[in-house]
Amino acid sequence: MTTTTLKTRTILSLLLAACVHAAQGAEPLSIDQRVTQLMKRMTLEEKVGQLTQYSGDADPTGPVAVKGSLRDGISSGQIGSIFSAKGTRSIRQYQDLALQSRLKIPLLFGLDVIHGYKTTFPIPLAEAASWDLEAIERSARVAAIEAAAAGIHWTFAPMVDIGRDPRWGRVMEGAGEDTYLASRIAAARVKGFQGRQLGDTDAVMACVKHFAAYGAAVGGRDYNSVDMSERMLWETYLPPFKAALDAGAATVMTSFNDLNGIPASASRYLLRDTLKGKWHFTGFVVSDWRSIEEMTAHGFVANNKEAAQAALSAGNDMDMESGVYRENLAQLVHEKKVALADVDDAVRRVLRKKFELGLFDDPYKFIDPERERAMLNKPEHRQAAREVAAKSIVLLKNDRAVLPLSKSIRKLALIGPMIKLGVENHGYWSVTVPEVDYAHQAVSAWDGIAAKLGKDATLLYAKGSDIEGEDRSGFAEAVRVASEADAVVIGVGERWDMSGEARSRSKLDLPGVQEELIKAIVATGKPVVVMINAGRPLVFDWTADHAPAILYNWWLGSEAGNAVADVLFGDVNPSAKLPMTFPRSVGQIPIYYNHFNTGRPAPNPTATEWVSAYTDLINLPKFPFGFGLSYTTFRYADLKLDRQTLRGDGKIKVSIQLTNTGKVAGEEVVQLYLRDRVASVVRPVKELKGFRKVALAAGETRTVDFTIDKESLSFFNAALQWNAEPGDFDLMIGASSADIRLQSRFVYAR
Repeated sequence: MTTTTLKTRTILSLLLAACVHAAQGAEPLSIDQRVTQLMKRMTLEEKVGQLTQYSGDADPTGPVAVKGSLRDGISSGQIGSIFSAKGTRSIRQYQDLALQSRLKIPLLFGLDVIHGYKTTFPIPLAEAASWDLEAIERSARVAAIEAAAAGIHWTFAPMVDIGRDPRWGRVMEGAGEDTYLASRIAAARVKGFQGRQLGDTDAVMACVKHFAAYGAAVGGRDYNSVDMSERMLWETYLPPFKAALDAGAATVMTSFNDLNGIPASASRYLLRDTLKGKWHFTGFVVSDWRSIEEMTAHGFVANNKEAAQAALSAGNDMDMESGVYRENLAQLVHEKKVALADVDDAVRRVLRKKFELGLFDDPYKFIDPERERAMLNKPEHRQAAREVAAKSIVLLKNDRAVLPLSKSIRKLALIGPMIKLGVENHGYWSVTVPEVDYAHQAVSAWDGIAAKLGKDATLLYAKGSDIEGEDRSGFAEAVRVASEADAVVIGVGERWDMSGEARSRSKLDLPGVQEELIKAIVATGKPVVVMINAGRPLVFDWTADHAPAILYNWWLGSEAGNAVADVLFGDVNPSAKLPMTFPRSVGQIPIYYNHFNTGRPAPNPTATEWVSAYTDLINLPKFPFGFGLSYTTFRYADLKLDRQTLRGDGKIKVSIQLTNTGKVAGEEVVQLYLRDRVASVVRPVKELKGFRKVALAAGETRTVDFTIDKESLSFFNAALQWNAEPGDFDLMIGASSADIRLQSRFVYAR
């Protein structure tokens, strides 16, 4: 039977049913009614099939389970979702198989579209550095448009895990260490992915992950255990999930870790009590890659059958890749070890999303090769990637105003192992799209700078060293090239795959001999700009202390080289701020700005005697949360509160005057922090509670407003009750968590 015949018969049968229903004078069936009718026709095995997901023909993201014939499983209705298939041609073939099944239930196609599809945007941590919610939503919007055009229904993003330990490789996939900032970004990404509504052919379902507390893996070691108090869980790690769900996230993914001894995929507390109970989540939950099967290795269950029982009973609806539902659930129901009602609830959740996507009305609605060609080749998508990339570059240092470089420079030396790398700029979790030449798709720093300067400038090049290894034989050539130039740009950092899943590192120094190369080039006395590519905060103390100018470029995506050139030569004024604290040493980790005070706080950064401090390291990070420089300067002035006492559910209006005191236009991220001076449980030394990204022309002054209400002051007390307590509060406004420009106090009274 041909694809066209299958499609025609499916659509005709649906239309006929709708006509009969209408002829009987009935109202159109709701989605829930349609789901109920379908489930009455399903066997138990077909229900289990809807809860089973396997990887398709693309690169897997973990060990692949032995699953027999994928084709036979789909055509017999034993598989409900495919992971990692991509491109309309491949996806059509899979959907054809699904429509050969008895009930012709369409497949759901998911993919890790983390920071772009064909057009790669900066890694999520880099985008978080932009503190630009509109830009972040735009990035997700473009990713959704392209992925949906390629037949994808569902992305396994955003990752909203709080990351306070840069040894953990997956910090590159999140929004950093702060709960408030991460929550705002989580909502923006969900809105970008899901667009106007599910079912539109330019939208994909979001999957907020990893539920929960995955970012707190002990020692920063991926897949490790997590041990924390309930108050820390609710106050720090859960709010970004709630923000994503409030924004409409369609699905949730469990995490690999155990939380206080219970694997997340079998945590009734997380899934049934919190997610589906207290939060009233109506979407469905999918496990992470084989995480249900892995519960045997945790020592939580004895075998796969017990794993399937534990996960489904706890509220984990879909099994990704391990096959333990397919192999065991039906028998578990027959043995009355798993309630049929729990299976039905899970199936209903999955089917509801398939109906919302419109797949029962047209299983091929997302499979349009013409739309795929058009949407994957839109110049405006590349332009968006370039703009977001430039917004994500953090200027860490600019002594003697080395930057921006002059476009009239005659000889510019480009040195280092990162300068000519193109494909590396995609970073971890980039999508390898069929029939795309990735070697030429991402712009290298060399190509971007060459295009910016044109033929009038002479570009000199020396690699200097490899990313890894101890080979210093290229140093002499690099020094010679630098000595001939008017200025030097050095590109160093991590290889693209040094940060990401399963990429935890015990050392965070610049790999190999790259910092030694920087020392040799700085010794020439030339104006030197160091550009660092990485997926996490690194430790580079010598460079931070001695290099005149430093740009933290992260991994910026398809338009990396052009964005770098835009910032280097001043066409874009950098405005990014760090979403994570940068340590001086791995020994400081975990280090984050919103820590609790202690009974013996250090009175100054160098104090070591009988206080909470290290004897061999000052008590300050190298670069604090919220830090980032500009090519201009800003003055903060005239802090005003419209009242000094906040009562009940009232509000305090806060305003300042922000002035661009430099000679060029720029954007500043104004940050508002609060501190509860005395409470029933100790509170952080400061907490981000608001920010505004403000664009100002040279010399321009603008009023920047904030509102403080009871919600801003609330926290979870010892009884896990969310409320604000009466007392004194410090209000701090500044350019970073450590650069507070204006301060005041107010009182909260019930």
